[in-house]
Amino acid sequence: MIRRSLATLALSAALALPAMAGDMIHKMSPHSVSVTMDRLAAAVEGAGATVFARVDHAGGAAKVDMELRPTELLIFGNPKLGTPAMLDGQTAGRDLPLRVLAYADAEGAVHVVYHDPAGLAEAHGLPADAEYIKMMTGALDKLTSKAVAAE
Repeated sequence: MIRRSLATLALSAALALPAMAGDMIHKMSPHSVSVTMDRLAAAVEGAGATVFARVDHAGGAAKVDMELRPTELLIFGNPKLGTPAMLDGQTAGRDLPLRVLAYADAEGAVHVVYHDPAGLAEAHGLPADAEYIKMMTGALDKLTSKAVAAE
């Protein structure tokens, strides 16, 4: 009985992974990870949103004598969008503020990834057609496009 439950749990988790990966938006940046994140932070602040944190995962790895290719996470948001989402489903606060990850792959190419806000609606029972979901989607696209622009 326990083995069957564990097998069912493992299978459920394995089946859920492709669905979670499917809502990931992916862009390439011609800039280093650090420059890409500097550009993203500037775009966020220029749009009137707040940068809450910038996490240097590679720096953290170095502190414990481990190597990790450049990897940074920017956490940012705007309460005018996040608060209505949490009013509709307070568990949305687990996934807000928004997060964008930039990392260098083994060849040195820089990737920028984030979850599609439509997944936020699905995960927390929010209205899929909510204006704040549309605005988050547009904002993430616009901000990350500025960060990865060749200029």
